[in-house]
Amino acid sequence: MNDDVRNIVLGVIAAGLSASLGWFVRTYLWRRKLRRKQAFFGLPDNSESLLVVSRDPSSANLAVHRFDVFALLELSALIKDCGAHAQIITQDAAQQGFGERTEFCVGGPGSNRRMAAHITAMLPGIHFNLDPEPGPDRAALHIGSERYRLDPGVTEHVILARLTTGQPDQARPVFLFCGQRAITNQAATRYLARNHERLHRKYGTGSFVLLLKVVNSQAYGPDVVELVSDVTRAAQTPAPTAPAQVSHRAP
Repeated sequence: MNDDVRNIVLGVIAAGLSASLGWFVRTYLWRRKLRRKQAFFGLPDNSESLLVVSRDPSSANLAVHRFDVFALLELSALIKDCGAHAQIITQDAAQQGFGERTEFCVGGPGSNRRMAAHITAMLPGIHFNLDPEPGPDRAALHIGSERYRLDPGVTEHVILARLTTGQPDQARPVFLFCGQRAITNQAATRYLARNHERLHRKYGTGSFVLLLKVVNSQAYGPDVVELVSDVTRAAQTPAPTAPAQVSHRAP
């Protein structure tokens, strides 16, 4: 074998080794990223999850608000990426316990009884003003002593929460997307899809409750979302009996 042939053979072998090593590294990193994502969402391979959605209160038929449908699509993509399966049911058909399957609950407590039950049981510091009478506090969100009023299409708020029981045999979390309007629910699911890696680095697989603000949805839809604060402690602490006095208005 002359030098030219030997150099060609060595070059082919080196290229093959480099390609194999690159494939191995990329596969390892992809699997590691997938495992972290599955752990955060509580969705191992071929696991089952539950999508609970409220019915559109403005419709007499068994309809789901279109923004809630968009939210379900966002969540379905996340579930599929984890190699898991989803069952979609309406809020009045959800009768399973907490932690049996990963649950994604979409909708405010006024139209979603399942959401109302979760908030009452696990987030006693949160209260939505469900008074149908018009007024500045209609649909206002109270967290502890803070009050966040609704300015439709301009400034709207939504709760994004990941809740667990902390028990090893009940490791499946419940994710809540609870906003002042349906479009805010979609905004929260989109925020989760974009930021789940950062949230996993910060909170691991523990519980958290975040207050998000949706800015100018009449112009930007659900795309412009700001993190107001981590309200985990206030949300999990029973609210004071006196009415909240602090208002948060759009500038």
